[in-house]
Order: sequence, then C-alpha cells, then structure tokens
Amino acid sequence: MLEAIGLGEDHSAVYRLLLAVPSADLARIAAEASLSVREARRIVDDLEELGLIARLASAPDRVVASPPAVAMLPILRERERQLAAGHEAMVHLSSLYREGAGQREAPDVVEVVFGPEAVVQRLGQLQASAREQVRAFVLQDVAIMSGAENVEEDRALARGVKYRVVVESGVLERPGYLEAVRELEPLGEEVRVVPKLPTRLFIADESHALIPMYTSGERRVAGGLLVHPSGLLDLVVAMFEEAWKSAPTLLASRGVLQERDEDPVDNDLLNLLLIGLTDAAAATQLGISVRTVQRRVAELMERAGVATRIQLGAEAVRRGWV
Repeated sequence: MLEAIGLGEDHSAVYRLLLAVPSADLARIAAEASLSVREARRIVDDLEELGLIARLASAPDRVVASPPAVAMLPILRERERQLAAGHEAMVHLSSLYREGAGQREAPDVVEVVFGPEAVVQRLGQLQASAREQVRAFVLQDVAIMSGAENVEEDRALARGVKYRVVVESGVLERPGYLEAVRELEPLGEEVRVVPKLPTRLFIADESHALIPMYTSGERRVAGGLLVHPSGLLDLVVAMFEEAWKSAPTLLASRGVLQERDEDPVDNDLLNLLLIGLTDAAAATQLGISVRTVQRRVAELMERAGVATRIQLGAEAVRRGWV
C-alpha cells in the first residue's frame, strides 16, 4: 500500500493497523504486526518522520494514525515533482547522448561489458527501457539468469512490451518449460523453436542489442557486447528476424483434434513432435512417461490412418489438428 511512497510491507501493515484503532503503544504494535519491539520502533519512527502518524499529547508512548488524505497528499506531490525533474533530466541527457552518438566512431559502436554481474545489470536495463518489444535467442546450455530471477521481464510484459523469443530445442528438456510459456503467452510472449542457435542474444526495440561472451570450457558468461545503433545492430536484428521467420511456434493454436477429444495432451504432443522433440523431451514437458508418449503417438497414427510419424505430421497439418 505504501510502496508508492518508498515504504515496505511492514510499514504498510503498521499503518493499516493504526488506521483501524484509536491509538496504540509500541508493545501492541509489535504484537499485532508480528514484529520485534526494535523493528516496531524503527517503523514507527519512519512513519512519524513522514507525518503518517503522530504521538498523543496526553500519552506520548501511544501513537495515532494521521488521516491518509492529509498525510499522504504532500508526499505524493513531492514524488510527482521528483519524477518530473527526473524525466526532464532524462530528456536532457538523452539529447546529449544523441549528440555524442552522432560523433561515434566505428570502435565505439560496440561497448564491452565485463563480468557476469554487469551483463545481468545491462540485461535488466535493456528490458526496463524497452517500449515496444524485446527479441531474444535462448540457448540450451548457457544461462545468464533464471526465469524467476528475471523480474524485469515480468514488469515489461505488464506494461505491454511484447517478447519474441527463439529457443534451441534442447531448452525444452527443462521440466515445466512448456507450462511456463503457456502462462506467459497471454501476457504477450511468443516462443519459437529451432534445433540450434549461434549465440545468446537480447534486442531492446531498435535501440540496443546485448550479445554475451563466454569463457572456454564450461561456457560460463564472462561479459558481453552491447551494440549501439549502427549497421552492425541492423545486421543483428536481421539475423534474429531470419531465425524467427523460419522457426515453428512452440504453442501452435489447438485445432479440431481438441474438439473431438477433451484431453489437450494429444495436441501438445503433436506440436512438440512436429518441432522435433524426442519422445523423452516431449514426455518431460507433458508430465507423462515415454511409454505413454509412444502409445498416444500410435493411437494418433491409427486415427489418421497412416503408417509412419512423418505421415502423421503431414496428415495432422492437412486436417488442421495443429
């Protein structure tokens, strides 16, 4: 509740508590908010400094909540003023940056980022600055951060940024990946699959691209190349678009097969096999055994009236099953 003015959940909890009672002392606040007395004192001091609470004149050891409309409005106005000043500074600095970019020589087109921590930071900045779309290549064996750690992706999707992601087929050996993609698809993320990719890659709008550099041997991320607007960036974007154009979609729309069979597993299975996954990888994504995958494929071949998996793929496309 108070995160908008820079406070945390404990501050919100204490303020809500005080709004609901005439007044309270430190012991009651600590007990009802499940805090230590020391933590409660720190939070009370913070709220008092901001004017959100006040001490009773007749009992200085007790505090009372100030009316939110009175207490929070000045804080919010100050935040708005700071944001406006920050925006003006960004516009000014961006103008200086564009002037410098116009004078950039060929060696300045690529900025070297040293260390995996710096790469993670730049990746977050690229996603946070994206306005329309983020494009990415994802490799099987080289990870910069996990999906759970990439909070900027969630924030970007929430504000309407589209994600187009091409992954190596080996990525689909990770348990639960298909379900994770299914959850993100309605938010604006589309995933396509190819057997192999040349490198990991992130592109924010048409402004910058980040290409990680790896150590030899274990192939850990050691740094990265940040590509500024240039002919090189155009080439990187073209490379992505070529891969995207030729890659099949991971979650193709379910066809008429589902109308005849309420279980959507067969549709997902067909999609995964058409992409080129092995029976073992498909079983991992669907949460079933390899034997069950093989049995379902045999049933689908019998339903389609074909003798081979290649024929099944062709017939599934012809009948609109995938």
